[in-house]
Amino acid sequence: MVPLGEVTQDDLEVADDIGMSIARLHRLLACVSSSGSKAKAGMDRPTFMLLATLAEHGPRRSGALAEALHSDPSTVSRQVAQLVKAGLVERKVDDQDGRATVLAATEPGLALLAEMRGRRNAQIAQMIMHWPDDDRARFAELFERFITDYERHLPVFIAAFADKAGVGGEK
Repeated sequence: MVPLGEVTQDDLEVADDIGMSIARLHRLLACVSSSGSKAKAGMDRPTFMLLATLAEHGPRRSGALAEALHSDPSTVSRQVAQLVKAGLVERKVDDQDGRATVLAATEPGLALLAEMRGRRNAQIAQMIMHWPDDDRARFAELFERFITDYERHLPVFIAAFADKAGVGGEK
């Protein structure tokens, strides 16, 4: 692995291609989100992410959920309140500390999540069904690897974009 700071021009060109593809993907996801299709189907992106995190990792305290989602605790708190009201998430007594509560997906929440994942997976499968089997498997492997590395590198990204030096801001 090349240490940070020792990237080549070729590395930067490949990174630019990837970055531009990520930007396109963000625009496309925003297009789907703004169409209201998920909201009309019963779940918007933040709801999906909250439920998916609770389903994957089990009951969590609100702060731990916000951390897992790389989100602001007050934002997560507002989203959770809506999910509790809708019956998709419930507050339970924390087994570790009876004074605290944890958030857990309810059976209806898990059912809605499964339905939405099924729809999403069917759409992705249709998109790539014409790819050779080896290409689909390799893409899934490389994409997972990229996302894992991106997540691991996230604090560096946040620091780099939060740094006002060089962007006309104050030092």
